[in-house]
Amino acid sequence: MAAVPPPFPTPQEPVDHPELIQLGSVLEADEPCLRADAARNRARLLEAAARLVAERGADAVTMEAVAAAASVGKGTVFRRFGDRTGLLTALLDHSEKKFQAAFLTGPPPLGPGAPPVERLRAFGRAMLARSNDELDLQLAAEPGAPRRFTNPARSVLRHHVAMLLRQVVPDADCELLSHTLMGQLDPALIHHLTKQCGLPLSRLEGAWTDVVDRVTGASPAG
Repeated sequence: MAAVPPPFPTPQEPVDHPELIQLGSVLEADEPCLRADAARNRARLLEAAARLVAERGADAVTMEAVAAAASVGKGTVFRRFGDRTGLLTALLDHSEKKFQAAFLTGPPPLGPGAPPVERLRAFGRAMLARSNDELDLQLAAEPGAPRRFTNPARSVLRHHVAMLLRQVVPDADCELLSHTLMGQLDPALIHHLTKQCGLPLSRLEGAWTDVVDRVTGASPAG
């Protein structure tokens, strides 16, 4: 039997016990308690951005367009969110928290209480469904290459997959294997397969279950 691989070095502190994180928290680390007027401005900007997404799609969300829709100066939007990616990730904050709560503390099989293989199967299916619902926004909010794998929300998701893998195949290199599995849940790939290739979401869900079963050696789900 192969030796357990050494710890995988990461550029950030490891997430041993991931907590619900706010995607925009990094931009606000120096102001933990927003003033009431600043909080109202932030909510107003996010409401304006959400309206733009609903009415014209994620491509229409620019710093200038959001400032105009919220009747504020463009500088206000930049100060609050940093850049367009920061603004778009803030829009995803609510669904990200909801999804994290589901797999960290929610009911099984996605949450605790089910066998790890069942949780892995449920995790991928839930990720695929969520991405399918928010695909345009997720693609627009995709971090650039240098930040793609250090994005806090992505790190929590990948650490969760690695944790479940370690419970099933502890002698595997679960850190690298978790990156491999997360690649199948990449929004750009989901867009390519469903929108450009015309594959039904059910086929992607079946493929996820199949790869989990093959990686873990589990019997196919009934």
